[in-house]
Amino acid sequence: MRTLHADTGYLLYRLGLRSGQLFNTFLQESGLRLRHYAVLRYLATCEGALQRELSARLGYDPSAIVGLVDDLEKLGFAERRPAPDDRRSRIVVLTEDGRAFLRDTDQAGRRVTDELLTPLAPAERETLHTLLARVAGNGLA
Repeated sequence: MRTLHADTGYLLYRLGLRSGQLFNTFLQESGLRLRHYAVLRYLATCEGALQRELSARLGYDPSAIVGLVDDLEKLGFAERRPAPDDRRSRIVVLTEDGRAFLRDTDQAGRRVTDELLTPLAPAERETLHTLLARVAGNGLA
């Protein structure tokens, strides 16, 4: 009989839960959650994104994106602007305050990752990252 720990999918699920818990604890002071952080991190990689693009890339329901962007706008971390190629559409962009927040959280984010990966040697961490990036590139944003 197989145990749950013999199932890779279950282990990834459990690791995801633990990672989310640690990140949410670390973000608690700011009033943000991991979902907000993911939006900010994505926006840091581009010059702006339509809300439907955020939904598709991050795998969040479109209605959830609206609330997340509203929260980030209230904090001054993101703003909606007219899309350069279609003035009827709005893109979400990261503000300087949002960039500063991400810079300020970089070290804490690394500590969360370090805590999750404590049992692994540096070379194993690199291998895990490479493998996860390959799997994530196969259908995930």
